[in-house]
Amino acid sequence: MKTSFEITRKNRQKLLDLLQNCSLEQLNKVPEGFSNNLIWNIIHTVVVQQMLVYKLSGLPMQVSDDMVEKYKRGTRPEADVTIEEVEQVKNILLKVIDQTEADYNAGIFREYMEFETMSGFVITNVEQAIEFNNYHEGIHAGIMLGIRKFI
Repeated sequence: MKTSFEITRKNRQKLLDLLQNCSLEQLNKVPEGFSNNLIWNIIHTVVVQQMLVYKLSGLPMQVSDDMVEKYKRGTRPEADVTIEEVEQVKNILLKVIDQTEADYNAGIFREYMEFETMSGFVITNVEQAIEFNNYHEGIHAGIMLGIRKFI
């Protein structure tokens, strides 16, 4: 699993770079033809990772219920995020992965509620969830590269 966590960290570092190198206006802009923006995609990846790994393991997530409600699958940006929210995301982007790896190594993930993804893949354990999360984050990284061309 070490490699899976390293892949996630590399992707999250790229997301952190986006947060540090884009203006608040750029992060909030929804280009024509897109249904969301950079910041929505970034926070969405954090929320989905927490849901896939912690919630489906029956454990408390490291993000707020409010964040989950705003950024889970099926949502769209409802309002511009503030600079304070961007700073909060910068602070948790890598921390949640570090905590997930520590929790994994400590063996706290003992149960898992089977889950079928939108792509039809059935996740039956936390290891699959961690690996699938990298696929999911890769999809959103591609979407963000497209958005970057138009902001």
